[in-house]
Amino acid sequence: MRVCYFGTYRKEYNRNKIMIASMRAVGIEVIECHEKLWESIEDRVNVTKGGWLNPKFWLRVVETYARLIKKFKAIGDFDVLMTGYPGQFDTYLANYFAKKRKKPLVSDIFMSLYVIVHERKLEKARLSAVNILKFLEKHSYKKPILLIHDTQPYSDWISEHFGVSIEKIKLVPTGADENIFQPGSSKPFVSDKFTVLFYGTFIPNHGLDLVYQAMELLKAEEDIRYLFIGDGPEKASLVKNLAGAGVRNVEFIDWVDQKTLVEYINSADLSLGAFGATLQSMMTVHNKVYENMACGKAFLTGESPAIIAQFDNRQEIIYCERTPKAIAEAILEVRDNPDLREKLEKNARERFLRDYSFHAQGKRIESYLGEAIKMFKQGVRIE
Repeated sequence: MRVCYFGTYRKEYNRNKIMIASMRAVGIEVIECHEKLWESIEDRVNVTKGGWLNPKFWLRVVETYARLIKKFKAIGDFDVLMTGYPGQFDTYLANYFAKKRKKPLVSDIFMSLYVIVHERKLEKARLSAVNILKFLEKHSYKKPILLIHDTQPYSDWISEHFGVSIEKIKLVPTGADENIFQPGSSKPFVSDKFTVLFYGTFIPNHGLDLVYQAMELLKAEEDIRYLFIGDGPEKASLVKNLAGAGVRNVEFIDWVDQKTLVEYINSADLSLGAFGATLQSMMTVHNKVYENMACGKAFLTGESPAIIAQFDNRQEIIYCERTPKAIAEAILEVRDNPDLREKLEKNARERFLRDYSFHAQGKRIESYLGEAIKMFKQGVRIE
C-alpha cells in the first residue's frame, strides 16, 4: 500500500511522526508531501486574534500552497491520500486532488481547532474569525471518506458538534515514539527520596493548581521529592505558591531534549499527568500516559471519560478524582505500596507493546486504509 501524507501539518509534532512511523512499521510506503505554513501555536493564535486580516499572512498562504501544489504534481501513483494534523484547512485542496487522482481521502483530525480556540478564550477577542474557523472545520470533515481520531469521548464530541456520523470516525490512540521512550538504566539523579515528576507546559489543561494544593497537603512528608520540567504561563505562580506554602524538596528545570527527558522519567518513582477540568483535558489521553507506559513507569493522572474508556484503574496506570485530596492520597498510595508500583510498571510496559507500539498502531491504520479503499471502490459514503 502507498500513502501520500499531505498538507501543512506540523512535521515535528509527535502525532504525525508516530502516524508515519506506525504505517512504515507494517510495510506501508509513505510519501510525504509537506510544506510549512505555521511557525508555532502562537502563530496560529495571533492569526485568529486578527492576523488573518494582514495581507502578509495571505501572501504566505498563497506561496505555501503554491509550493505544496508543485510538490504534489511530482508525486507518482498512490492508494490513499491522507492529511496530517493539523490539516482541517488542507482538506479542501486534498479533496480536489483526491478526486482528480480518483483516490480515497482520509484525514487524521486528532484535535478540534475550535476546541483549542475556545479554551484560549479567543472567541471573545475575535468572534468573526472564530466563527469562520468553526464553519471551515465543520465542512472539512465532510470531505474525507474516513476520519481518524484518538479517543472515543473526543470522537463523540466531534460527531455531536460538527454533525459527523460516528461511524465515519476511526480510533488510533496517540501512542509514543518507542525508539525514544523505553526502559533504561541511565539516570541523571539518584535520590533516597520518593521522586514525583511532572513534565510539560504549565497551562490550565494540566491542573497544576490542584497539584500545588496536593503538595501543600503533603508538605510534612519530607521523604517526597518533586521535580518539574518545562515552562509555560502558570510556572511563575506555581513557584511562588510553593515557596509561600513552605513546600520543600522541589526542583524546577527548563525544557530538556527527549533523550534527557527519558532519563528523568526512568529516574522518577511516579510521573504525573493532567488534572485540569478543561474540555480538552477530559476528552484526551495525553502523550505523557503512553510515554511513561513505554518506559514501564508508574503514572498518575486525573480521572476522565477518555482515561476510563481505555484503562482499568491500578492496572497499567493509576487515576483519581481531580481534587487536591485525591491526588495527595494517590501519591501516598504509590509511595507506600511497592507491590502496586511494581505491578503498574510491569503492566504498563506490556500493554504498551501489545496495543500502542508502532506495529500495533500500524495494523490499526492499515485496516482503516483498506476499509477506505474498499468503500471508495464501492462508492460508499458516510456523512
